[in-house]
Amino acid sequence: MSLNNSTKTKENTYEVEVSVDAETFAKACNKAYKKQVKNINVPGFRKGKAPKHMIEKMYGEGVFFEDAMQDCYPEALDAAAKEAELNVIAVESLEAMDASEKDGFTFKATVITYPEIDINDYKGITVKKKSTRVTKKLIDEEIEKVRDRNSRMVTVEDGAVENGDMVVIDFEGMKDGVPFEGGKAENYNLAIGSGNFIPGFEEQIVGHKTGEEFTITVKFPEDYQAEELKGADAEFKINLHEIKRKELPELDDEFVKDVSEKETLDEYKEEVKETVKKRLEAEQKKDIEDQVITKLCDAVEGEIPEQMYDNAVNEMIQEFDMRLRSQGMDFNTYMKYMGATPDTIKEMYRPDAEKRVKLRLALEKIAEKEAIEVSEADLDAEYTRLADQYNMKVEDVKKAINDEALSADLKTQKAMDLAVNSVKAESKKAAEDKKED
Repeated sequence: MSLNNSTKTKENTYEVEVSVDAETFAKACNKAYKKQVKNINVPGFRKGKAPKHMIEKMYGEGVFFEDAMQDCYPEALDAAAKEAELNVIAVESLEAMDASEKDGFTFKATVITYPEIDINDYKGITVKKKSTRVTKKLIDEEIEKVRDRNSRMVTVEDGAVENGDMVVIDFEGMKDGVPFEGGKAENYNLAIGSGNFIPGFEEQIVGHKTGEEFTITVKFPEDYQAEELKGADAEFKINLHEIKRKELPELDDEFVKDVSEKETLDEYKEEVKETVKKRLEAEQKKDIEDQVITKLCDAVEGEIPEQMYDNAVNEMIQEFDMRLRSQGMDFNTYMKYMGATPDTIKEMYRPDAEKRVKLRLALEKIAEKEAIEVSEADLDAEYTRLADQYNMKVEDVKKAINDEALSADLKTQKAMDLAVNSVKAESKKAAEDKKED
């Protein structure tokens, strides 16, 4: 293989002319012959037994050229790219020129290269910090969540339905006095206030008591899925069998002993305070990272090939498909269920794909500018962390991830840490911080 010339035609795009020597091309032609001969008929020979020169005589000298060229392209392009010092990410077009087994062949390729970008404003990024102050209100809200998780449903013997209750009902819907499909159920459990039914349905059950039979009127939304019910007025006959209401446990020392290892309510409140503090700090860190990511992406200077965005979209779809399969579904089933198409899914992922590509380029450039290095100790520590995380042996993790890929990831992570650790935080007190506990 020899690189004849390399010409930049536009940003991130080059045209290269490459020659493949006669020996290499002849071997590829013989390989193509062995692959195709079993399917070629030549009079006077059993199928699959015709000599190569007889097939060429019958079908032309170039009968095996196309397959042979396809076999040669990858290695020839890779060698040419290395010689021209091009980091190729995609091949836009290939055009074969002169070809013969005794001389080899020449081809032109238009290739897309990894972009040369720049980034300057990555240190001292200004961010707004979320408050991490733990207020009495936050502690009370956290304790109420725990009480709610430990609540039980009790039957309301004497009383009317309230918002938040669970009711057991029979219902039958009618449009113009005629029952419609899907409008009937018995002993149906409905959470009042959940919004699971059409607007106005749950609200009209509020105030009624167990044993009552009554009729409510509703209007179906204009965008309702059943065509015949869109925007239609309807009546529902309701038979209310049971009302169940959430009963929260008493907030006392006994409750504390049931849900924690603390003995008293005051001790438990201190524990909850620490839990809330850690959560707020994690949320603050995540929010700062999100702000830094946005500003790094905005600071990227340079033209980025569309192919990189397209590749990122496809990667994200593949990742989503893997998650779906782990849940017993596949991508095609999901699209059918959601009424989506490949194009609409790609459009949905496009903004995140652009951010992923720009962030990666930004972090790679920061690592280059800051001369960030990854040591053997860094790699060993990360292999150990991954092994612990996935409950694997370190040697098995090393088989799945090579040093080069892991080193690249660690470099970008160090670049991200550098940007995050150098932020300038604008003090911004939340409204609750201005109030006394």
